[in-house]
Amino acid sequence: MSPTIELRPTPNPLSDAERTARMQSLGFGQTFTEHMVVIPYEEGLGWGQAVLQPYGPLSLDPATSVLHYGQAIFEGFKAYRQPDGGIKTFRAERNAERFIASAKRLAMAELPVELFMAAADALIRQDAAWVPSKAGESLYLRPFMIGTDAQLGVRPSRKYLFVLIASPSGNYFPSGVKPVTVWISEEYVRAAPGGTGAAKFAGNYAASLLAQANARAEGCDQVVWIDAVHRKYIEEMGGMNIMFAYEENGRPVVVTPELTGTLLPGVTRESLLQLAKDFGWGAEERKITVEDWDHDIRSGRMTEAFACGTAAVITPIGRVKSRHGEFAVHHGETGPVASKLRKALLDIQHGHAADPHGWMRAVV
Repeated sequence: MSPTIELRPTPNPLSDAERTARMQSLGFGQTFTEHMVVIPYEEGLGWGQAVLQPYGPLSLDPATSVLHYGQAIFEGFKAYRQPDGGIKTFRAERNAERFIASAKRLAMAELPVELFMAAADALIRQDAAWVPSKAGESLYLRPFMIGTDAQLGVRPSRKYLFVLIASPSGNYFPSGVKPVTVWISEEYVRAAPGGTGAAKFAGNYAASLLAQANARAEGCDQVVWIDAVHRKYIEEMGGMNIMFAYEENGRPVVVTPELTGTLLPGVTRESLLQLAKDFGWGAEERKITVEDWDHDIRSGRMTEAFACGTAAVITPIGRVKSRHGEFAVHHGETGPVASKLRKALLDIQHGHAADPHGWMRAVV
C-alpha cells in the first residue's frame, strides 16, 4: 500500500501570469514552486505523517543538532515535461536508494524508498504547472534531511526532518552548454578513504567551497579534485562526476574514475556508461592520473573530457589549468562524444526517444 501524503495546499496560489513571470529566464535553483513536503522522524516512533504544505521557512531551535554537528544529507533529481503534456521523473528510485546509503553513513534515520517516491509524486502533481517544457529545462527536485534534536551532546540525533522542495531550472552553468575551464586543486582534497566522499553529505560541499573560490580566482569555472592519498588520481569535478573520451581501435571509449568509496556514485554517470555501451562504444571505470590526462590529450589518444551530473547533465571541458601550466581539450570546443551522449540522454528524458532501460517513470 502506497504511503499517504496529507495535502494542505496554499489557500493563495499564484495566478498563471505570476507563475509565468517567475519562470522567465530560468537559471539553476533560483526559483521555487509553491509547495514542499515535510516528514518528521523520532526514534522509537518512526516516520510521522507526511504533509504537503506551502513552501516556507523552517523553524529550528538554536540548539538543533544539525547546526552544531552537521547531520545533513540531500539528493537531486528531475521531472521532465513529455510531448503529450505528461510528466515523468528520471531514475528517481536510484536517488532514493542513494539517499538511504547517505543516511547510513551519517548515522541518520533511513527514509523508505516508497515514502521518498510518494513524496516526490505528490509534490510534482501539486506543482505540475511549474514543470517547464523547453528542451534542457526541467523541474529539479531537492530532497534533504537534517538532524533536529535540540541538544548539545555529540551523538546521532534522535529526531530528523525530511523536506522536499522543487525548482524549475535551466542550465547549471550561466554560460549554457559551452566548454568550461577547470582548475586542478593540489592544495585541498574533497574526500579521503573511510570518509564521507560516497555520501551526498552537505559537509562535502561546504569543504569544497574554498577550492572552488580558488579556481575562480584562477579564471576557471570549476575545480577538479585529485585523490587524498597519492595526490595524482583524478576523482571528481566540483559537485559532479567527470568523464573522458578516448579513440581506441577505431571507436570511442568513455572512461570515468572508478568508484573507490571517495567519490559519489552518480546516477547520470551510471546512465551515460550504459548509453555508451548501447552505441557500441567502450565504457570503462578506471584510474586516470593528472599526468595521463595531459599526456593523452597531447598524444591524441584522449579526445574529450566532460562533467556529468543531474544538474549539469553534460558540460564539456575546454581547458585545464593547474599551477604547472595549462592545456586545451578538443581545441576548446564541444566534441562529438559529449554531444551525442547529451542529446541521447535528453531525448530519453524529454520523451523524444525510446526508453529501453525503463529509466522514466510517469507521474502525471
